[in-house]
Amino acid sequence: MAYAEKVYKVRNGKKTKQYTWKAKYKRPDGSYGSGSGFDSKTAAEAWGREQERQIAAGDWIDPEKHGTTFGEFARTFMESRRKRGRTVGTRWDRLENHILPRWEHSPMRQITWFEVDSWQQTMEVEDVTRGHCVSLMSTIMTAAVDAGYIKVNPLYARRRTRDTSGDGAMPKPSKVGTDGTVRPEDAILVAERLGPAIGIHVLTTAFAGPRWGEGLGLHRDRTLLTRRQPHGNGYFECPIIRIVEEYAEYQQRDEQGNKLGYIVQLEPTKNDGSTRDVDLPPFLALLLGYHLDDWPHERPFSTQTGKPWRRGNWSKVFRPAADGREERQRRRGVSYRAAWEPILPGLDMRALRGLHDTLQAQIGVKEPLAFEAAGHRRPGIKRHYQKPTPEMRQERLDGLQEVFERAMFNLGMTTLWGRVVLRKGTSWR
Repeated sequence: MAYAEKVYKVRNGKKTKQYTWKAKYKRPDGSYGSGSGFDSKTAAEAWGREQERQIAAGDWIDPEKHGTTFGEFARTFMESRRKRGRTVGTRWDRLENHILPRWEHSPMRQITWFEVDSWQQTMEVEDVTRGHCVSLMSTIMTAAVDAGYIKVNPLYARRRTRDTSGDGAMPKPSKVGTDGTVRPEDAILVAERLGPAIGIHVLTTAFAGPRWGEGLGLHRDRTLLTRRQPHGNGYFECPIIRIVEEYAEYQQRDEQGNKLGYIVQLEPTKNDGSTRDVDLPPFLALLLGYHLDDWPHERPFSTQTGKPWRRGNWSKVFRPAADGREERQRRRGVSYRAAWEPILPGLDMRALRGLHDTLQAQIGVKEPLAFEAAGHRRPGIKRHYQKPTPEMRQERLDGLQEVFERAMFNLGMTTLWGRVVLRKGTSWR
């Protein structure tokens, strides 16, 4: 039961006759909380009874938490959520670079959707980054509701306002080529230019679709395994790669968000849909077999020293192959380097992964298998009922093989890297 008691003011170390009233009320854990500074006993008791009413109704917020700022709780949230290292690093980057400069000192109970929506429209970043920042803010605010800091999350399920005027209404230029289209011929030409040790990584991404980190994390013991699935009165078999882990490169931080330097380390795959076996078309299985015979390291797509590629070092190798380079004359201490004409400026490994998914749509790969091969979790109830069949798998393999053979024919090529003849019959048309 709430009650009130006098609190005498003190001046020069001595109690005076002046006083205010303090409210006392029973908290959920049985202890007594208080609120001070009331002018009358009636006001103090009324405030205390209101706290107990809210506690009984289940919507009470501890007054000690009322002034908690977004920045304070965001750090509490980051300390309590143990995610993959890459995810933690990305969250800290968005907090430090975009969110906290605006919201760090704002009391959470004063944050409104109108203010957040207005702010995100002023961010000088791509719209997808704006969405990610608002989504992270909403996640943190929902956690604050669960932790008893605020009653509701004003950002939950709200639709952002997008800029549809001026430059915001203009189509964004493609990062790859002129229209964003990547051809299988482009992947083959870049792979040929890079040579077998690096080019096989390019082809595997284009025709099997592993993510960048998944390709780096592939182990030779999980490369060219065999899928054996009952089919009719026998079995369907095909070569596969097994993806169960990936390399992630990110800014490492401690629990308070302090930067500790960049690292590259193995992590579990992104989610349950990412851990998968991917069927390999015959040409790719053949080339991977030759590569494993030559490659001395446990990771097939590592550097020449067996270490995982860092993005910066990979870019120095990959970018000239796609974008082209100028001729370099021989001089003292520097060898001659021939010029390369551009193949597809802007091409990157993400676009090559996108090529794989595009090819799956082109050749009509059924949804259960298309989602599985791409490492995506299929939405809806159908994922529990529809499963890939051997017929679906063979149809995908035949389709990818035909796409590759046709691209080789279009380029007038019969071998890759001058070492493996891949022609079947007399024509690939």
